[in-house]
Amino acid sequence: MKKTISGIRGIFGEDLNLKDVLEFCNNFSSLIKSQKCVIGKDTRPSGSMMKDTATAALMKNGINVFNLETVPTPVVFREARKYGAGLVISSSHNPINWNGMKFIIEGRGINEDELPQIIEHQEILKSKIGTEHDISSSYIDDAKKIIGNIENQPEIVVDIGGGAAKGFAPDLLKKIGCKVEVINEDLSGCSRGPDPTSDELSDLISASNKKEIGFAFDLDGDRLVVVINGKKQIPDVTLGLGVAKSLELGYKRFVLSIDTSISIEKFITEKGGTVQRSKVGEANVIDLMLKTDAQAGGEGSSGGFILPEFNYCREGILTSGLISSMLGNSKFDEILNYMKSYYQIRDKVEVDSNFHDKIIEQVNSKFAKEYSEISTLDGIKGIIDEDSWVLIRKSNTEDLIRVSAESNNEEKCKKIIKDTLELVKQSYDQIR
Repeated sequence: MKKTISGIRGIFGEDLNLKDVLEFCNNFSSLIKSQKCVIGKDTRPSGSMMKDTATAALMKNGINVFNLETVPTPVVFREARKYGAGLVISSSHNPINWNGMKFIIEGRGINEDELPQIIEHQEILKSKIGTEHDISSSYIDDAKKIIGNIENQPEIVVDIGGGAAKGFAPDLLKKIGCKVEVINEDLSGCSRGPDPTSDELSDLISASNKKEIGFAFDLDGDRLVVVINGKKQIPDVTLGLGVAKSLELGYKRFVLSIDTSISIEKFITEKGGTVQRSKVGEANVIDLMLKTDAQAGGEGSSGGFILPEFNYCREGILTSGLISSMLGNSKFDEILNYMKSYYQIRDKVEVDSNFHDKIIEQVNSKFAKEYSEISTLDGIKGIIDEDSWVLIRKSNTEDLIRVSAESNNEEKCKKIIKDTLELVKQSYDQIR
């Protein structure tokens, strides 16, 4: 089981069960000052059981629960702004047999100070039982106000991936003026896995080949991957397009995660904007956004663009609309052409989480000898030159060490990744 500010995740029925749901939701109740909590789930088979159990735990502690049923994560975040707290039953892009919980306070994910209050036992005594109410969301209308109408009626294919974006992403795109074809609408018979960043998306590539763009969502609808001209784009392109739209709207202050493409940072600064870097993780990006009053930004590795004025989370659905509004616009091609001159590779090594810290420590000492500049903001980032870097960090959600690299030279990037992966594997072999 993983317990981080990104949420609690595990394999349902093995290291995550209903007893855990009761315990963590009981603890979460102590953070809900409004005595109101919005709850929603994605399409995982275990979702209904977990949602019902979570609802019972919250109500036992006097919390009034407002039920959205099956909705994307951004919808729960949006509604949580109105009610004061929110809970998403999801483990995002993890395999179907996983599930988890994302905790929301005042419209944002929990931070490092609040996490211990959820994972450490709390005694809560309430004399009054909370109530349960079914509600709907104004999310689509709210998002349309941000995006506006699109006059040129672009043809778009949406790959739902069997997830909760069904009924939201296609409906929003149609409402703003797009012609939409939908594939993989239901989990049963879905041709791909829950994570569009790692899937080949062959059906979407085929279906969108003669259309202007294709969009693929993860199971809870906060991640977005783009297919253009029959080619799957790296997740950073999603963020880059969102950033280009933000600059077009006049926004200047951005926060990017430490593993986001340097091409996006350079594009922002050349347009007169400023960039600050955060730790990897949606909650870390948003935490720095709030501290610095940033106007936009996000996390390249997860295909996550964030617009704080609308939502304090990765916004796959809103972003699909914002990107669609740029189709046929020179700004769309400008950011794509700019990013094409950089090459980024993301890879991973399966490593028992008990060994993560020791491996990071070993690699740090070797990076310090090899690279002139080192950042330890999140894992170890070696700055090779102004156009090249490498980062290793432990995953917040899986038993993995993640390795990312970027360069304006493709062969150089491949060599950086190859050498660093070997270094991680050697360190793991040594300490086991």
